[in-house]
Amino acid sequence: MPEPAKKAASAFAKKPKSSEAAIGGSVVFEAETEKSETKVKWQKGSADIMGSDKYVIAADGNKHSLTINNITKEDDVVYAVIAGSSKVKFELKVKEPEQKAEDVSTTTEKPATGSTEVEALPEQQQPDTRQDLTGLFLEKPQSGEVTVGENITFLAKVASVNLLKKPTVKWFKGKWMDLASKAGKHLQLKEIYDRNSKVYTFEMNIIAAKANYAGGYRCEVSSRDKFDSCNFDLVVHEARAVEEVDIRAAFRRTSCDGGEEAGELDFSALLKKSSFLKASNRAVQVNTEPDIDVWEILQKAPASEYEKIAFQYGITDLRGMLKRLKKMKKEEKKSAAFLKKLDPAYQVEKGHKIKLAVDVANSDTEVKWLKNGQEIHPTGSKYIFENIGNKRILTINHCSLADDAAYTCVIGDEKCFTELFVKEPPILILHNLEDQMVMKGDRVEFECEVSEEGAHVKWEKDGVELTREETFKYRFKKDGRKHYLIINEAGKEDCGHYRVKTNGGESVAELMVQEKELEVYQNIADLTVKAKDQAVFKCEVSDENVKGIWYKNGVEVKPNERCHITHIGRIHKLTIDDVKPEDEGDYTFVPEGYAFNLSAKLNFLEVKIDYVPRQDPPKIHLDCVGHMPETTIVVVAGNKLRLDVPITGDPAPTVVWTKADKVISDTDGHVHVEMAKEHCTFTIEGAEREDEGIYTVVVRNPAGEDRADINVKVVDVPDPPEAPKILSVGEDCCVVQWEPPKFDGGQPVLGYVLERKKKKSYRWMRLNFDLHKELTYEAKRMIEGVPYEMRIYAVNAIGMSRHSPASQPFVPIAPTSEPVGLCVEDISDTTIALKWRPPERLGSAGLDGYIVEYCKEGSDEWVPAFEGLTERTSVVIRDLPTGEKMNFRVKAVNVAGPSAPTRLSQPVTIREIMQRPKIWIPRTLRQTVIKKVGEMVNIVIPFQGKPRPKVTWTKDGEPLDPKQVSVRNSDTDTIFFIRRAERKDSGKYEVQVQIENMEDKAAINIQIVDKPGPPQNLKITDVWGFNVALQWTAPRDNGNCDITGYTVQKADKKTMEWYNVYEHYRRTNCVVSELIMGNDYVFRAFTENMCGLSEQPCVSKTSAHIQKTGIAYKPPSYKEHDFSESPKFTHPLVNRSVIAGYNATLSCSLRGSPKPRVTWYKNKMDITNEPKYRMFSKQGVLTLEIRKPCPFDGGMYTCKAVNESGEAEVECKLEVRAYTQKPEASK
Repeated sequence: MPEPAKKAASAFAKKPKSSEAAIGGSVVFEAETEKSETKVKWQKGSADIMGSDKYVIAADGNKHSLTINNITKEDDVVYAVIAGSSKVKFELKVKEPEQKAEDVSTTTEKPATGSTEVEALPEQQQPDTRQDLTGLFLEKPQSGEVTVGENITFLAKVASVNLLKKPTVKWFKGKWMDLASKAGKHLQLKEIYDRNSKVYTFEMNIIAAKANYAGGYRCEVSSRDKFDSCNFDLVVHEARAVEEVDIRAAFRRTSCDGGEEAGELDFSALLKKSSFLKASNRAVQVNTEPDIDVWEILQKAPASEYEKIAFQYGITDLRGMLKRLKKMKKEEKKSAAFLKKLDPAYQVEKGHKIKLAVDVANSDTEVKWLKNGQEIHPTGSKYIFENIGNKRILTINHCSLADDAAYTCVIGDEKCFTELFVKEPPILILHNLEDQMVMKGDRVEFECEVSEEGAHVKWEKDGVELTREETFKYRFKKDGRKHYLIINEAGKEDCGHYRVKTNGGESVAELMVQEKELEVYQNIADLTVKAKDQAVFKCEVSDENVKGIWYKNGVEVKPNERCHITHIGRIHKLTIDDVKPEDEGDYTFVPEGYAFNLSAKLNFLEVKIDYVPRQDPPKIHLDCVGHMPETTIVVVAGNKLRLDVPITGDPAPTVVWTKADKVISDTDGHVHVEMAKEHCTFTIEGAEREDEGIYTVVVRNPAGEDRADINVKVVDVPDPPEAPKILSVGEDCCVVQWEPPKFDGGQPVLGYVLERKKKKSYRWMRLNFDLHKELTYEAKRMIEGVPYEMRIYAVNAIGMSRHSPASQPFVPIAPTSEPVGLCVEDISDTTIALKWRPPERLGSAGLDGYIVEYCKEGSDEWVPAFEGLTERTSVVIRDLPTGEKMNFRVKAVNVAGPSAPTRLSQPVTIREIMQRPKIWIPRTLRQTVIKKVGEMVNIVIPFQGKPRPKVTWTKDGEPLDPKQVSVRNSDTDTIFFIRRAERKDSGKYEVQVQIENMEDKAAINIQIVDKPGPPQNLKITDVWGFNVALQWTAPRDNGNCDITGYTVQKADKKTMEWYNVYEHYRRTNCVVSELIMGNDYVFRAFTENMCGLSEQPCVSKTSAHIQKTGIAYKPPSYKEHDFSESPKFTHPLVNRSVIAGYNATLSCSLRGSPKPRVTWYKNKMDITNEPKYRMFSKQGVLTLEIRKPCPFDGGMYTCKAVNESGEAEVECKLEVRAYTQKPEASK
């Protein structure tokens, strides 16, 4: 069983506790947060508590309190306090006043749901996929802790008001263990029903908890088609007192009430100990006899002796012990059907396949596979059964959570079991949430797409998890891989950042809710019409769903045969046909739900035609628009302009319309003129900007002519502004600027509307609902580090323009915090060394570098110490005035600009501080430094002293030879360097640092060692039996170090192959034994020190003959066989390709008698004496080693063998490739 998941860090240092109070009284709940700036919210049930006379909320730093006054029975509910992502629940128990004394004297066991922090489920815990949760729990059981031997209670409350059937509750441990069957002495399940509140309370009481009770638990409640579940953990702590336990005491019954359950113990935990029961919190020690292995006695004893053994050792629960013994014997029994059984458990990732395999004893045996006790039948490609010899394999393809089960393989009466765990891959968010801006009361829908269907996600608002307890406000919806958070009627309190989390990622979006404000895009205008004509009042508002009422002189206008009211989209019209004098008056349109109206006046024009005599000159009557010599008519682009001009004259005059001296015909495109009796109609179909100008109408007859100019002005929405520019950015804001549109549409621009979106999103969010008058705007409430784009709309009285091009993408960023720890590292007469640490907060823009500045004391003129930025956190500022007091400061710089400066606490005087010279000898140099000849000697000795000391090196009192020794000095150390050490470099070296009359000295001993010379005077002092006594003297040259031993070798004069007799031998005499009689032996010795063996050995001048002993045997004379054989390569050289810089070898094998002489060639040139090559010969295997080859060493290599019987040679090609280092991956 897995260990309980670790809880996340809490935001609370002190949590409120459940309390009791009487009706009419008051109670105070207190909480303390870890940080004083943490905001705290209190809840009653799932609703937020606002401050009032009844609920008093107080905060003092990190201390917070909630006071409830005038307590009533309705206050007996669950309360919660929220800080950040932590939520703590607690209860208020309300009791009657007369029961106060009784309640005080009664002690009740507090359940585990008192004050428990609600934590998120661990990622490893898989969600229950049986049904979507519907929130049946009023109160869920909470995780708890208990000490071994103590009791604990878990509570679950379910409301039955909306349930058609009584709820059914099941308690589980782990995944499948139903605890209903385990009820007994240590586990009790209870059910209580409150008829007044119609709430079921289910209790699980654990009595005398044991260590093996710890783990994960689950409570499931179901009622017909509704289902809910809750997971919680139990942590069991060991008791402090630990005593030894006798295993026999575990089977002694202490009560007869336990029934079958009394003898059931956790033997798996007991048997894991070295002695069966090592520790228990309730041990019963019967006697002090030595420990006796009762299990071993019972296993060896016959069944007829069990009762006698039980009586002898005081075992009263023999039946429980025999059950366990029977299981142990079964486990020890070897299976006759299975050669190899299933492993105890398997694990597979979701979507992958798994193979379960067993080996059977009989290859013809048929097996059955069971899943949770049910036989598995082949269905499609899900399950595949394979029989391969003695193997039986079950393959499960496309594993899902439904395959997480127990599997059994059955052969006859024998079974083997395993458990399959299906591991879910991390759930990734494929489509992120998008920011939204809505009006108050609108429906909001956040949508995200994850990588798995049916995955479990968690929704949060401003760091607080949204639970199903708030179903009336939030609704959660799943559709395949898509998850939705729906807010039915958004309010101002719903503004904030919403976050969706999975075990593999998260996404955040912002919701902004604005109050609805109705905008008037087109107001109704005054009309002047003639009798029998049509009057149309028209207005356009911003919301197409808004309805309205028309009034005439304060009386509602009802539709009839002449009056028509229409509402199409955002346009509202009142049309009056066949206008009569009584239709004249004030007309008003009132939008429903808004406190304003639109008004206009209808003027009735009565055209009077007086009798005129014949030859009446023509006259143009423009009374409808005024009698000015030039009349301006405004028309909206795209609309139709129809102008009726009454004309009088006798005889009937001719009418000519011109624009810019161009005559307009009757059918001239969309601008045309229609003639009728006594009037002329001028029409523009779909007015355009080109139609704007002065139109002249001229009427003529024999009596004269008349002329009128009409100025037609076409107005339109403005042109879109150019792409806006981002002037500056902050941590969550930016300042945007734009230019006015090039054409304002003929009407002044009233303001601008701005929109923004995330760069990777397609949804634009409006930033202002009221028109913005200025040409700059500060956009706020953005997420730092996320790229955004902005665009602008221009608005005039006609309407809104098309949007401008999007701005260049920008990222809200903020300067870093100031650098920390600025201090002076060193100072001289003209320089100062400063160092500091990077800022604690860098932000998403990172860090580009630092600006270092200085100024004189009393001055405000800061001078940069360097050009540009420095990336280092320590600098040396040079050329400073000696003796001046200077201030220094450092700023961190990123894309957002410089941070606040950090400066030294007080001015610094630029003057070097005298410091006594001191040499710091490293610990490794306090002993003699030993190096081999040819090695490099590099010694670094640090020192201190100001001003810079003078450093002097000597050897044995003499100055150093600069050709052999190099010395480099700095302000803080001196380096002693010898490229290739020689024996003469050994000695005592002294270093001296001096400042004026102050000095310090230190000595270093260097010893250069080399290989020793050979021993002297090796001679044979005695020969007896199979033994030879040798003696020699020490070498003349010990290599400048102690002799560590000698290596003695022997060789038969026939073969002259040398073999080691002694290695690391310390004496100068030895006895060589186990020699072969009849042979002559010579001997040699090498000297050894820390550098290795001497280059040359010392060889004995004489040989030792081992004489034969016993009866002399005269061997028969045989013709000596000729064993001679010409050289022959049994394994040739092989072409090779190697990398330059790594040792390479070429090998072949050879035979021949007598032993051939071997010579190696490169490109036909003898390389025997070349130091770069090493030749080996062992047991007929010839090896050529090439030390660190370079491309020049490539070529043809030949191995030639020659003896008296002939010669042979073999060759190969060697290619040396240059070493190429792989480029490092870019970070």
